[in-house]
Amino acid sequence: MHRVALISGANRGIGAAVARRLAAAGWRLALGVRRPAAVAGTDTCTVHRYDALDRDAGARWVAEAVAAHGRIDALINNAGVAPHVGLEDGDESLLDDLFDINVKAPFRVIRAALPHLKASGRGRVINLASLSGKRVLGLNVGYQMSKHAVVALTHAVRRVGWPHGIRATALCPGYVDTDLIAGKHDLTPDELIQPEDLARMVELLLDLPNSASIAELLVNGRYETML
Repeated sequence: MHRVALISGANRGIGAAVARRLAAAGWRLALGVRRPAAVAGTDTCTVHRYDALDRDAGARWVAEAVAAHGRIDALINNAGVAPHVGLEDGDESLLDDLFDINVKAPFRVIRAALPHLKASGRGRVINLASLSGKRVLGLNVGYQMSKHAVVALTHAVRRVGWPHGIRATALCPGYVDTDLIAGKHDLTPDELIQPEDLARMVELLLDLPNSASIAELLVNGRYETML
């Protein structure tokens, strides 16, 4: 039986790379994107409207995915934002978007998908966190707080889902070569992580047996003394 994965933010960057990788590996996909008309679907890949700011979007996406594919074996929470909210600058109101999109939205999707992941017997949840969820290096405290929360959410999934065969991983990359970081770093091109390399890691995490679970995977393109 074909395994089914849900991927949020699958229209570009990391999400698109993961979708391509899993499709090539034979997965059936249900892609959650804000503008479905911009993404082409196929017989084995359905496209669903998913706006992380919509409180009901997660439950609706999960229901549509089950109706289309019959099951859920993996959930990759990739959609996220990174506006600057510092302690001394930045609009505090942007904290609402940071936590609504980066934390509350994956929380809601996981809640909705949990019964189906339990039924799978080897359900997988991969939350795209960040090295900013493991240490504080830059000055964007709003983003850092949200990604620390994503790591905590991942461990909660592991705690609740473990007896049911659910394994969860917080994938924590440094700077990835995507639009999200454009103009926000001083790294050279060869120091940037490529989305395709993260997609390879996602495929591996999904394929590992229940007895070889990785709680956190930290990925960097440059040397840091703490990591």
